[in-house]
This record gives sequence, structure tokens and C-alpha cells, in this order.
Amino acid sequence: MARRNDGFYEYTSAAEVRARAEKSTRTLANKKVAAEPVVVTGRKLVQTFWGQAWIKNLEHYADYANRLSRGRSYVRAGAILDLKIQPGKILAKVQGSRVRPYDVQINIQPLPENQVRRLSEICSDQLTSLENLLDGVFPPSLAEQFLAPGKGLFPSPREISLGCSCPDWAVMCKHVAAVLYGVGVRLDEHPDLFFTLRQIDLDTLLAQSMQKHALSVLASQPDAQTNETVLDLDASDLNTLFGLEPEAAAGQSAPVDQAKPKDEKPAEAPPIKRRRGRPRKNPVA
Repeated sequence: MARRNDGFYEYTSAAEVRARAEKSTRTLANKKVAAEPVVVTGRKLVQTFWGQAWIKNLEHYADYANRLSRGRSYVRAGAILDLKIQPGKILAKVQGSRVRPYDVQINIQPLPENQVRRLSEICSDQLTSLENLLDGVFPPSLAEQFLAPGKGLFPSPREISLGCSCPDWAVMCKHVAAVLYGVGVRLDEHPDLFFTLRQIDLDTLLAQSMQKHALSVLASQPDAQTNETVLDLDASDLNTLFGLEPEAAAGQSAPVDQAKPKDEKPAEAPPIKRRRGRPRKNPVA
């Protein structure tokens, strides 16, 4: 939307934005820029748990909900030419009413460590694998914990700082709003980037859950003779747990001296060299 002489902005249609975006995309390609555009293919902007949760969290806050809608048409028009998610940072190029795309940068504070530990304890009874976490396969009660304002995984407005190179004076211009929606679309494809963005160590988050799951996999079985609880481990489990070689795990030690093959001939003693002259007399016993 270009600024007119009277200080107001001219309306820019989605078709105009799309045409400019296509031209800028070709320019970036000619410059060998490794761009990662946001492409919306379905009727819904986001479809998976992490994409939907990201948008739901932002729309939960009134200041954001009133401004986010400005970016929907830009996302669908393919205005986000490049979007990269890094630890604590979102960098994007968004096509606007001008020929040159605008640069958007959004900074997000990391999730505090004490909050990660608290959520790790909550996950311990409800998560069984990293795959389930990324796929959003967990009970609704855990999803509520993740989305809890100020206590979950998602950032609040005070943890987010917004910036755009456009001349719009608003804190959240349509280009920033478009990028925030674009993050949700990107999380549909790569949910692991959410944890990269919030600088969450997945090993720490899943530590208690994985430990509990490992114990359930190695579930104890009652021994028929002693009626004691024993772990049902086979040789491969021992190798994995203790780092043993197959022979050592089976209780077999390598022999010190290898037996010689039967058909091998014994080594012949070297010939005795005899001295010439008179033979020696046998010593007296």
C-alpha cells in the first residue's frame, strides 16, 4: 500500500502484490539468493497442531488479534518471498506495494529453563517419543499445558519484538502480520523449527519422558523360580547398555594361545654343528 501525498495509503490489491512478488522472486533467483518462500496450497493456512497452536496463541492476545488479519491476504498472495527461522529470530522478505521487498525481523526470547523443566515433568506421563511430540500426537490435557498463556511453550507479546523496513508507523504492519502467519505455515512443514526458535533443548524437555518410556519398554517380568522381578534383557540389549563386544557379552573370553592345526608340521630343530678333532670324553658320573 503506497502512501499518497495527503498522508493516506493507496489500496493495493492481492493481484498486484502477487505480480510484484513473482517479479521479485525472479530477481532473487537471478542473484543466486537461496530464498525459502511461504506457499499456501490448501484452503486453510495451517493444518497441523503446531501451525494451528502458533496462530491460536497469537490470536489469544487482543493487541495481536486486531492486527493479524491484515497479513492474511499477503500470505495467500505469495508475498513472503523468503522466511528463515533461527534460534530466537525470524528473518523474512515480504513483497509490498513497492518494487523492492521489505525486510522483516522478529526477535523472540528463549523459553526460561525453569519453565522447560516444569513442562518436562508434565510430559513424563503423556509423551512416548519425539515423533509423537512433533506430530502433535498427545492428550488434549498436554496441549492445554503447552498453550497456557505465560506458562506454556508459546511466547507472549512481551517476549516478542517486531521490526519492518516499511514506512508504516504501526507496531504491527501488514508485512509483520504476514510473517507471523507465515511462521505457522512453515511449522506445518517443519515443526522442529518451533523448538529451534524458542531455543528449547529437546533432550531436556523429553528427559523424564524418555526415561519413563525406556523403563516401560524394559518392563519387568516375574521370575517363575524365585518370584523376583527381573529385567528381560537379551544379548543385544546388554551390548547396547554396556557397550560390550558380542563375545564379551556372551561371557566368552578369547583364548590366550590359539591351538595349532593338526596338519601343521612341528618346526624342525636346527642342525648341530660338530667340531673336528678328537671327541670329548664323557664326564665321570
